[in-house]
Amino acid sequence: MSEYPEALLESELFGHEKGAFTGAVNNRVGRFQLADGGTIFLDEIGELPLDLQAKFLRVLESQDLQRVGGIQTIKLNIRILAATNIEVEQAVKKGLFRSDLFYRLNVFPVRIPPLRERREDIPVLARHFVKKYCERHRKTVTRIGRNTLNTLASYDWPGNVRELEHVIERAVIVSQGPVLTVEELNQPAHPGQASSLPRTMADAERAHIIETLKQTNWILAGAHGAAARLGMKRSTLQHRMKKLSIHRPSLRSK
Repeated sequence: MSEYPEALLESELFGHEKGAFTGAVNNRVGRFQLADGGTIFLDEIGELPLDLQAKFLRVLESQDLQRVGGIQTIKLNIRILAATNIEVEQAVKKGLFRSDLFYRLNVFPVRIPPLRERREDIPVLARHFVKKYCERHRKTVTRIGRNTLNTLASYDWPGNVRELEHVIERAVIVSQGPVLTVEELNQPAHPGQASSLPRTMADAERAHIIETLKQTNWILAGAHGAAARLGMKRSTLQHRMKKLSIHRPSLRSK
C-alpha cells in the first residue's frame, strides 16, 4: 500500500463521494466495497498511516464503512488477508502501529519463510521469471546454466523474491544466447550503469566454485572434474576462477 500517497490511499480503500475533495467529480467505490462478499488482500499493511488504522479497525470489527465525504454507513461482508515484511510487534512498541489493530489482524498468522530458508524454491522461481521476462522483452533464453542456478541458490537474498525477480529480469535483458549465465547476472542493463549483481552473490559463486574444486581435488577437466560438476567448459571455469581470484593453494613440502 506504500505505492499510494496517504491522501489517495483513503479514497482507494474506502471510496469517496462526489465533491468530497478537489477532483472528486464522481462517486467512487473503494476496494473494501468492491470486495464485498469475497476476500481482499492488503500487502504491506505495516505501512498503513496511523490515522487510517482506526478506520480500518472499524471495517474489521463492524464490517461497515463510510466513504470519504459521505454520511451513509455501508454494510460489508468481507474477509481480509494482510501481509507485511516488517516486525509489527516492534512497530507497536514504537507507536507506529495500533496494538488493537495488530491483535485483530493476528487471528490466524501465517509466517512465510524468507527465500534463504527455502532455497529449493529458487530454481523454480528463477525459471518462472526467465519465462516471464523473455516474453516481455522478446528474448530467447531457454534454460539457466547449472552454475548460474547454484550461484542463485547460494546467495542469501535479503530482498527475497522481489530481489530475485529484479536480478533475473536484468540478466534476461542483457542475455546473448539460449542459456542464462553467471556473467549475465553481473551485467548492467544499460551501458554506464553499475553492476546489478550484489557483491555477496559474487562471493556466493566464489565459495561454490572453491567447494567444488576441493571435492574434485582441484581437478578441472574430465568427466569427474570441477568443470563437469559445475556444468561448464574448462575454459569457462578457468575464466571464472581468474575473475573471482580463485587460486589453488600451494603444496607445502613435508
